[in-house]
This record gives sequence, C-alpha cells and structure tokens, in this order.
Amino acid sequence: MIVSQAFKGKTYAVLGLARSGLATVETLVASGARVVAWDSREEARAAVADKAELGDPMEIDLAGFDGIVVSPGVPLNKHPIAMRAKIAGVPIIGDIELFALARPTLPPHKVVGITGTNGKSTTTALIHHIIEQAGFLARMGGNIGLPILGQEPLEPNLHGVGVYVLELSSYQIDLTHSLDCDVAVLLNITPDHLDRYNGFAGYVASKARLFAMQSADHVAVIATEDEPSRGIAASAPAQLREVKAADIDGEDQLGWPSLQGPHNAQNAAVAIAVGQALGIDDATIMAALASYASLPHRMQAVGTYNGVLYVNDSKATNAASTAPALGAWPARDGKPRIHWILGGVAKSDNLDECAPYYGNIAHAYTIGEAGHMFADLLRPHMAVDDSEMLSAAVRRAARIAQPGDVVLLSPACASFDQFRDFEARGDAFAAAVNALE
Repeated sequence: MIVSQAFKGKTYAVLGLARSGLATVETLVASGARVVAWDSREEARAAVADKAELGDPMEIDLAGFDGIVVSPGVPLNKHPIAMRAKIAGVPIIGDIELFALARPTLPPHKVVGITGTNGKSTTTALIHHIIEQAGFLARMGGNIGLPILGQEPLEPNLHGVGVYVLELSSYQIDLTHSLDCDVAVLLNITPDHLDRYNGFAGYVASKARLFAMQSADHVAVIATEDEPSRGIAASAPAQLREVKAADIDGEDQLGWPSLQGPHNAQNAAVAIAVGQALGIDDATIMAALASYASLPHRMQAVGTYNGVLYVNDSKATNAASTAPALGAWPARDGKPRIHWILGGVAKSDNLDECAPYYGNIAHAYTIGEAGHMFADLLRPHMAVDDSEMLSAAVRRAARIAQPGDVVLLSPACASFDQFRDFEARGDAFAAAVNALE
C-alpha cells in the first residue's frame, strides 16, 4: 500500500468501507493518522474495528478533523454529510485526493488522469498497456482495477520514472482538490449522471476541474469532437494537444483487433498523444496498439458459433456509449449484420445517438425494464423481438443470425433491474452464449 508522512498525526473520518474505503483506512493508519471509520453495514465495520475507531460522521463531533473521506458513490448534492462538513469547516475528499496529498513524499513519478463520459476504461487500460510495453513501471487505478492507495508505490527503473494511470469519474474529480496530472485526458462529454449535478452545465464543470488543477507546463490531451470538450480545451491552462478520431488511419486500425469501431479510433488517438507526451517512440506505441487485448464487458469477443460472432459490450450503459458499437460492424453488400440485444434501466426515453447506425442492425432483441419502450421505438426501423430476459434474447438471436453476423449485447441501459451490475450482466451473456454449444 501507499504510506506517506503527509498523513502522520492527522485525523480523518472515513465514510463508506467498500474497496476504496478499506484501502483508505489501511493507508491512513499505516501512515500514523487517527482514523474514525463508519459504514452502515455491520460486517464492514467489523473489518476495520481493530485498526480504526468506529463512529458515524453524522453523529460525532467533527471539530479538528483534517478531512472526511467519502466514497464516490455518496451523492454530495443530497447527502446531509455535505452540510455537516461545511458547518464544521472540514473538507470532504476522496481517496484520489489523499493520493494527490501523498505525491510529494513518493518516489519521483508521473500521473496520467483520464476522464470523459464514454471510453474511459478502455482508454485507461490502453494507455497503461502502452506505458508498460515501453518498459516503464506503471500502476492503474482510480475508477478501474484496484484502489490506488492499496497498491505499492512505484520506484524509477532504467527507463525512467514510474507512471500512475488513473481513470477518473466526475464523482472522483468532485472529491479532489490538488491532483495536478502530468497528462490529463478528456475523451468526450455527453449528458450523464445528471441526478448528481445542477443540470448538464454542472456535469461539464466537474470534468473541467481536472484541467483547472494542472500546472502550465503539464499536458492536456483533449478530443475536441463535442462542444463541451472544445470549451474546456479553450480554457485549459496546460499545454494543449487536440486530437480527433479522424486522426487515425483506417488501414492502421484494421491491424488493432481489439480497437475496432469509430469510438476506438478516438480512444487510440488519445492514447497515441499521451504516449508521445510521455516520450514514448511511435514504433512502440503502434506495436502496443496491435497487441492490446480488450477489457472484459467492453466490446469483448465471447466466441464464434456457427460463423456468428458474439460480443459482450455490457459496459455500454447509455445510448451514447452503445452507438459506436453499432457502428463497428457496418452492413456488408447492403445486408445488415448486427443482432442487437438492449434494455435494462433506461437513462433516457430515446435512443437518438444510436439512430445513425440503424442501417447496420438486422434484428433487435429488447430486455428488462425498458424493453417494451425500446421495442416500440425501434419497430418502425427494424425487426424487433421483445425478449424480456437476456437468456431468451441470446437463444432467439442464435436461431436467426447467419454466418458473418454479430450478436451484440450493448444494452444502452443500466443493469440494476435484473443484475447486480454490468459485470454480472456480461457474465450472464457469456454463460448464455456458452450454453449454445
């Protein structure tokens, strides 16, 4: 874990003891801080009872505390802890801010921070892969993988300083006040998480803060393909490197099997610019793009049966993130090839971002809470089977799909009506596909 003198003798409250909360307690206690921890779950409190004091920040006296560390899942616009902390004059922070505070005490290193509405996980993993292929030591964390505080600090090696690669959601940025990324990345901004912000402008302002925290001599890599991203680029204090999906040569992209589709062209353009900003040579970057393997649940090939490719894109939880997947397999000889499985808990009452790719869809299969609504939306444009259940959709698609077709789970919805999370939904899809054998 990361241990830092920055926390010695200080006092923190930790609210929420899931993975990042547990790592936070471990780091702070090992660093010599006093920690008062709380979670509504008794088993979570028991896990830290031998390390920290137990106390609910909503009830204890917060005077003299140096910070309240909350999970990114705590809605600060609604949770009463926000007002209680304000009255007590105690900052509310997250584990990423603790990492930022620890940085001066860590061995020399660089930080790459990646944000955006869609594509963050793929781009974070891709940048991490490029850095490792170049011989640098790297750690990946934030909104992906293991909590960054729970990982061992990086030491420089023969290739130079280590690099921390952090996927950062808007919630994590909200809880960070001093993270000065050596390279900060913005992929795109479309409406999302609006229940947490004062309209779309509030969500955009959250993303913009990552760049406002940068020093002038650092680098901002921004894909300027939507108006909010262009606005952030115009005011970024760091050295700006603008990129676009069109920067990628289509012939080159064919050689990157896990990076197909227009959305991955943007992801690749961003990753190339980051690699170059870190001083990695182009030949190494190109080789890494070719060897990159896709993340689970993001355009992940599950298998091919009877000449039909089955693809798990369960992480696509809104229409904007589904649309690029629908564009990845265009019609061949005028014949649409995609059998699209979609539905769950809808984030909007339309699929407008997906509409430009309807010509690529041979058949749609709707599931879950939004299934009936989406079936009605799509019937004027394509054949639709209102399947309700994911397993039924897979079986029906398998009966209809022809060799050369693609059965694509890209739900454009959250998963919580039928599944614990998008990972469980993707695993269920893979199980249903494997059951076809």
